[in-house]
Amino acid sequence: DQLQAAASKIIAEKTHAEAGLVTSGACAALTLATAACICGYDVARMDRLPDTTNMPNEVIMPSHQISGYTHAIRAAGAKLIGVGIPHAPVAPLSVYITNKWHIESMITERTAAIAYAVRTGSHPPLEEVIEVGKKYNIPVIVDAAPEVPPVENLHRFIDMGADLVCISGGKGIRGPQNSGILCGRKDLIASAAVQMLEAPSEPYDEWNPPSSFIPKEKFRGTPTHGIGRSMKVSKESIIGLLTALQNLNTERFTAKEVMLTELLQKIRTQVEKIPGIAAAFVEPQYCLCSYPTLEIRVDEKITGISAAEICSKMRAKNIYLRDRYVNQGIVRIYSININEEIAEKICVALSETLNSARS
Repeated sequence: DQLQAAASKIIAEKTHAEAGLVTSGACAALTLATAACICGYDVARMDRLPDTTNMPNEVIMPSHQISGYTHAIRAAGAKLIGVGIPHAPVAPLSVYITNKWHIESMITERTAAIAYAVRTGSHPPLEEVIEVGKKYNIPVIVDAAPEVPPVENLHRFIDMGADLVCISGGKGIRGPQNSGILCGRKDLIASAAVQMLEAPSEPYDEWNPPSSFIPKEKFRGTPTHGIGRSMKVSKESIIGLLTALQNLNTERFTAKEVMLTELLQKIRTQVEKIPGIAAAFVEPQYCLCSYPTLEIRVDEKITGISAAEICSKMRAKNIYLRDRYVNQGIVRIYSININEEIAEKICVALSETLNSARS
């Protein structure tokens, strides 16, 4: 708890939050955030999770944001309450939009939190969701796992008034792959921390946690091992994440962004020489962690090979392209993990794959 208490101060400084916690990834942060909202300082509730019978255990979330990642919320014993139209598109026509009144209408004495996943085009706007949370004194949990960089997103959602924010440490921050950040209200971070850390072995009178991090007087007894015990974080991960945080700055990312854009441009120039191929850069707000992304559109009638086949053949060469949009004839190249050597390999392999399909 001493190391996490020290980490909390650094995270708080970087995120503008009251406190912070290093977690074993953003999913763990989501589970701990949910557990904190359900239990608060109540060690008896903590001892019962994931059984939340007779506790406020409902977490409201726009239906179009519910995904496999939200298993992390339910893992704490929460019941997800979807609002709005399921599978509604982002930036939809007005008839599909989830409004803040949809969220308000589902708030009851059973509501523990409101959850929101940040992505371009989500609705209602996060500002309105936070407004609802403040109005009804319901904490808002923000899943911002892939939202850093830009660096300002470290504190953007806290500045907006979110109660808890979950951020991946292993994506754009470039910390350990199994690390994450939970930051926000001091009371909720304390609750999350004691549900993850080693349970005190001493009796309550002798328990002496760091008072700035875990206010002992708020707990009526010493906590036992909590729902987050399986999510414990190594000292190495804590130090690695903090080091990455300290090294993260706008100037450094901007310089890297320029370099990665140049590498992708070389690939673009090469593949656009091939008939049936058009390439363009994806707008930053739709890119993973804002890293430059190249989108390649494939006209199968001209190239003689589909986008799906391109991805398959590239995988056989141990090169993995983004295949989410292959049914639309689109292949994407994310730059988050490339360097000059890797970019050259991609360029050569992609050109060979496309040219061989035409021969």
